[in-house]
Amino acid sequence: MKIPRDISGEQLAKLLEKVGYRLTRQTGGHMRLTAAVSGEHHLTIPKHKPLKVGTLSGILRDVAQYLKISRDELIRRLLQGD
Repeated sequence: MKIPRDISGEQLAKLLEKVGYRLTRQTGGHMRLTAAVSGEHHLTIPKHKPLKVGTLSGILRDVAQYLKISRDELIRRLLQGD
């Protein structure tokens, strides 16, 4: 599945709430999200508009590995209902 190219850091943080992440802190232009699905997992997301494709791809890969699902399945779950 193709990665959306126009997503901002804030939009991504909101979408990641669907898979168990929550905003735990914000410093300057970065947001820290934490999930506790199977142990804690932390992510730092820049508040850029839009996120660079490589940055977005790396974040999605990291989240998919943590959740033990494919990146395509993660994208489906995030974009479901939008």
